[in-house]
Amino acid sequence: MNLLERITITPDVRGGKPCIAGSRITVYDILEYLVGGMSEAEILEDFPSLTTEDLKAVLTFAAVRERRLAPLAA
Repeated sequence: MNLLERITITPDVRGGKPCIAGSRITVYDILEYLVGGMSEAEILEDFPSLTTEDLKAVLTFAAVRERRLAPLAA
């Protein structure tokens, strides 16, 4: 499975925010946990339904989105 296929956007789930497939956990939730200092191991312990690949998918999704939104350097 492509990492980006692990991220879904469904209008009726969490207001259409990108979520990890099969969950209501948003990309932004995971990014906030990481920025707040949680380790990958702590996140996986708190959310046993998630996998390392789910966390990689979150980071990949964020990187792709950032790349699309960032202005090109001159």
